[in-house]
Amino acid sequence: MRALSFAEYGPANVLEVADVPEPHAGPGHIRVAVRASGLTPADCLLRSGRLRDMTPLRLPHVLGVDAAGVVDEVGAGVTGVRPGDEVFGIVDLAELGGANAEYAVLAAWALKPDALSWEQAGGAAANVETATRVLDRLEVGAGTTLLIEGAAGGVGTVAVQLAVACGATVIGTASARNHEFVAGLGAIPATYGQGLGERVAALAPNGVDAVLDCAGSGSLPDLVDLTAGPERVVTIADLGAAKYGVHLSRSAGPGADRQAVDGLAAAAVLAQQSRFTVPVAAAFTIEDAAQAHRLSETGHARGKIVLTL
Repeated sequence: MRALSFAEYGPANVLEVADVPEPHAGPGHIRVAVRASGLTPADCLLRSGRLRDMTPLRLPHVLGVDAAGVVDEVGAGVTGVRPGDEVFGIVDLAELGGANAEYAVLAAWALKPDALSWEQAGGAAANVETATRVLDRLEVGAGTTLLIEGAAGGVGTVAVQLAVACGATVIGTASARNHEFVAGLGAIPATYGQGLGERVAALAPNGVDAVLDCAGSGSLPDLVDLTAGPERVVTIADLGAAKYGVHLSRSAGPGADRQAVDGLAAAAVLAQQSRFTVPVAAAFTIEDAAQAHRLSETGHARGKIVLTL
């Protein structure tokens, strides 16, 4: 089968569409014929080698952790899904990849809602799991005032909607050109950067209860100052979080948080209720994946970058 892989660490041009053996669904898993799959910033970090000490890979490595497609194999012990069903989901996250391919084995999934296109569903699962995991850790619920740093990105756009759906007030930082977009998701937009504390104070006179940092832009000291302490801040993007006493949330590897795969079905329900969508920044064919990786590395993609098969 065709799969997006790299045999050496490096820039986006090390990517290639290679012919690799098809995977098959083992116990508790399903296999899908992929229609679309997501690209995450972590994929770029893995490919570049920046994470090689933290998460060494066996090369060549097939990228991608989430996908949407049509079920064609059901492993032993799996119930509630059968061949022909349309689903979206994530791979075994300990594998760190495998979804940017013609066939992918999913470890967690939900039925694809009609309200989401293949591209939207293909880019949904990893961001939903991440956002749900962090919102659960921060105990975000009705009455919470949550600040999301980097609200226009893939995880940020999802986290805004999930937090609003559970009754939170959300302030989302973004560049001025993305304020209308962020407001359309349900957040109160604010410009990131110097003076953020004053701007947030004006928007939330009673203070901020929790912060999710999706940007990793070096703003953690300022974000901690906006809350009761570093324990009320979680980052998914700043690898230097520990020196500020901030938790870096990861879904796999040493010190990983509990995976929040229950969020997939919840997001599907919200989508059918027109309360959740997946903004797609751009969709590329798998053959144009290097261009997709370069766009991701700019840090300016508005929403999720998706690869189609």
